[in-house]
Amino acid sequence: MIKKIIAAVFLFGLMTVVIVQAMEKDDKQVLNSTSIQTEDLPGLGVGLKAPDFELKNLAGETVKLSDYAGQKVMLNFWATWCPPCKKEIPDMQKFYTEQGDKVVILAVNIDPENDVAGFAKEMNASFPILLDEKDRVSKLYKILTIPTTFFIDEKGVITYKHLSAMSIELMEKQSGL
Repeated sequence: MIKKIIAAVFLFGLMTVVIVQAMEKDDKQVLNSTSIQTEDLPGLGVGLKAPDFELKNLAGETVKLSDYAGQKVMLNFWATWCPPCKKEIPDMQKFYTEQGDKVVILAVNIDPENDVAGFAKEMNASFPILLDEKDRVSKLYKILTIPTTFFIDEKGVITYKHLSAMSIELMEKQSGL
């Protein structure tokens, strides 16, 4: 009887170790993967025409996506309270500083009731920040998680979509630079 209990405890322990290791391996693959199948992601997909929109920037000026027709656009949805968003802002700033004349960054903030201008100043973000005050654009783009980033080509077609924070290397790769 004792041998059966010891064997059962041993098997249970062994199964637990195998399951934990498998879960850790899957987590690492997800964290390290940049080849997520974009057709499996929720919301608007790659190959679709990016819907035009109109929002105010931090200075109160109206900005339209169509104002940037003929240019590459990185369209990013984010919030001040979002840890992955905070993580990617320094890379976005570096990308903007290095490639700002080749790729337009439009960072759509989804929580404009917070101090977005103060947050941008604190993060040293000088790229254009747009305020989605009525959630119209985030609904139009079917945003379910943030950050979500779309790369839009010169013809206005979505060429890449990414959920979660992006590194500068991935920004450069997906922008074609």
